[in-house]
Amino acid sequence: MSSPFSWIQPHPWGIYIAPADCWVDPGRAVDTALVTHGHADHARGGHGKTVATPETLAIMKLRSATSEGATPVHYGETTTLKGGVKATYIPAGHVLGSAQILLEHAGERVVITGDYKRRADPTCPAFEVTPCDVFITEATFGLPVFTHPPIADEMAKLLGRLAAYPDACVLVGAYALGKAQRVIAELRAAGHTAPIYLHGAMEKMCRLYEEYGVDLGELRLVADTPKDDMRGHIVICPPSALNDRWSRRLPAPITAMASGWMRVRGRARQRNVELPLIISDHADWNELTDTIREVDAQETWITHGREAALLRWCELNQRKARALALVGREEEDE
Repeated sequence: MSSPFSWIQPHPWGIYIAPADCWVDPGRAVDTALVTHGHADHARGGHGKTVATPETLAIMKLRSATSEGATPVHYGETTTLKGGVKATYIPAGHVLGSAQILLEHAGERVVITGDYKRRADPTCPAFEVTPCDVFITEATFGLPVFTHPPIADEMAKLLGRLAAYPDACVLVGAYALGKAQRVIAELRAAGHTAPIYLHGAMEKMCRLYEEYGVDLGELRLVADTPKDDMRGHIVICPPSALNDRWSRRLPAPITAMASGWMRVRGRARQRNVELPLIISDHADWNELTDTIREVDAQETWITHGREAALLRWCELNQRKARALALVGREEEDE
């Protein structure tokens, strides 16, 4: 008789589901991949079959022209894989289409979170706590120093700076998938109705979000706009463009960056960021530990980030845990 949970096998480049002969978020092409969300370190092309939410499949197609073997599964829908393994996709609250994957086999339940957060986000459904026997959690911000402030406070900082300098613009560096759209949607929720200007690299993903019902208000391209027309407005660009030649076309830009890493002052200085905005699409330390408590699994497996601190927390709280050594998970400008 096999030992408990032996059908879930972590490897350096993914998690293998043995009876179903498939992988979760594999780092290389495989016959069958279950994909949690569309960020490149989780969603890679070349698979024979890709099982993901419709939104994630659309993101993969947009970003890398990947559509081979696309098999959509909606939130709450259960699909039966080879070997009788059942897979259910459950909202993860990370970005559009992001999902936790509940796997059921031989009376055992395993949840693989992918990336997730617990804060409300107008661009995607909220994370759902799902009881299970093994909880495989990310730990991107798995250190006690990482506590994310309310996003309303960060929006107030951004709008306050904009109001204080009406002859300038505020240039916000934001990850192209998820972060940019969330910042725009949160600005709208805060009452900012003025046009928001986009770097050209952001447009297609923003339009895809709109196709899936996310209202982003009036968006205009920087390339189509005279310089002086952008005074007193917000501009969104990829983080790599913050100090690029491209930014010279903007009127006296005040540089800002939206990222959980802005909690670390040295990161802001390295980027020459004048206005750090601590906005993360990952769970912070308190959210990670609260989620582990709420799920209350027999075992917690930790990956993708600061595994050691969260492993130690589990030990101190009498929770069985182990760290997984997955590679290829990027420390993105999330």
